[in-house]
Amino acid sequence: MRAIQLFLLQVFSVFALFSVAQNTHVEPKTLEIGQSAPDFNLKGTDHKMYSLNSFSKARVLVIIFSANHCPTAQAYEDRIISITNDYKPKGVEVLLISSNDNHALSLSELGYTDLGDTFEDMIIRYKNKKYNFPYLYDSDDQKTALAYGPVATPHAFVFDADRRLQYVGRIDQSEKPGTANGEDLRNAIDAVLSGKKPDQATTKVFGCSMKWSWKKDYTEQLYKKWAALPVSINEISADGVKELIQNKGQKLRLINVWATWCGPCTMEFPDFVVIDRMYRVRDFEFVSISTDKPERKEKALSFLKEQEASNNNYIFSGSNIYQLIEAVDPEWKGALPYTLLVEPGGKIVYRQQGTIDPLKLRMMIVDHPMIGRYF
Repeated sequence: MRAIQLFLLQVFSVFALFSVAQNTHVEPKTLEIGQSAPDFNLKGTDHKMYSLNSFSKARVLVIIFSANHCPTAQAYEDRIISITNDYKPKGVEVLLISSNDNHALSLSELGYTDLGDTFEDMIIRYKNKKYNFPYLYDSDDQKTALAYGPVATPHAFVFDADRRLQYVGRIDQSEKPGTANGEDLRNAIDAVLSGKKPDQATTKVFGCSMKWSWKKDYTEQLYKKWAALPVSINEISADGVKELIQNKGQKLRLINVWATWCGPCTMEFPDFVVIDRMYRVRDFEFVSISTDKPERKEKALSFLKEQEASNNNYIFSGSNIYQLIEAVDPEWKGALPYTLLVEPGGKIVYRQQGTIDPLKLRMMIVDHPMIGRYF
C-alpha cells in the first residue's frame, strides 16, 4: 500500500511540474555553440518535404527562423536572397523556417505587412519575392522552433559540415534596407568555410517575438476588447462626403460605399474590417458610407454591429443618389460596391467599382509611402 502511495505521489509530482511548466510557458532555450542540429521533417512552400538529410552535401548549413508578417524579417529578405546567391556556389545551403502559430498572431501585429503567417500566405511571399532557398512551415506543432530556440525573427543559425552550431544570432546590426549587407552572417559563413571559428560566435537579435502557441490567449483577449468597442453610424450629406474625399487629415483614407441590399457589398465587408484592424495603428483610417435610405439606418447599423465595425461609418442623408455619386468620384459609374484609397489632400490613388481584391489592396496600402513595411 505504501509503495502504491509513493508511486501515486511521484506521478502527481511529475504532473504538477508539467502543469506548472505549461502554465508558466517557459521560453525554449536557444541551441548553444557546438551542439548538433536537431533533425526536422517540414513541408516547404514548393510542397516538398525537407529534413537535415536533404542538405547532407552542404559544407555549411544556414537556418534562419523568419516570419511573413514581421517588418524586421521583411527588411532582411533581399539580403538573405543575396547571401544565398553569393554562397550557394561555395557549397552553402540557406533555408528559412516559419514557426509562428498564426492563431497567436493578432491582426494588430500585421500593420507592416500584407500577409499573415499561414502556409498559404508563405506560398504567396515565396513566389512574390522569388525566394532562392527553401521556405519551410513549422507552425502546426512548432517542434523545430522548440528544439532550436529562436528568440525573434529573423534569427540565424550556422552549422558546419558535421552540423555542429558555429554561429547563432543576427544577420547584421542595421535593420534598415540599404544600410548593411548581412556582414555578421557573411563573416560567420566565411569563417566556417575556412575551417575556423567565427570571431563572434553569438550575437543578440532584434525583431518580432516568436508567436508561441500559448500566446493566443492575448489575441483572444484583444479580439474580445475589439468586439466590445462601440459601433455607430452617422448621417452625412453630399457636401460632407466631398469633405471626406478631400481628406484634410494626416492619414491615408480608405472609403467603401456599400448598402445592406447589395450582396457583393455585404460579402466583402468583413475584408474591410480586417484591413481596418491591421492598419488602424498606422497613419490609416477606414470609412464606410451606406447608401441605404435614411429610414433604413437601423438596419445598416445592425449589420455594422454584426461586423464589429468600430470605424467611422456614415449613411447618406440625401434623397438624390446622383449627388452622392458625383460627390464621391466623378469617375464612378454608380454600381456598388465602390472603394477609394485617398491620400491627404484628396488625391485618389486607388478606385474600384465592384468587389476588391483584398490582397492587392493590402499590398497597395502597406507599400504606400505613408505606411511602409519597415520601422
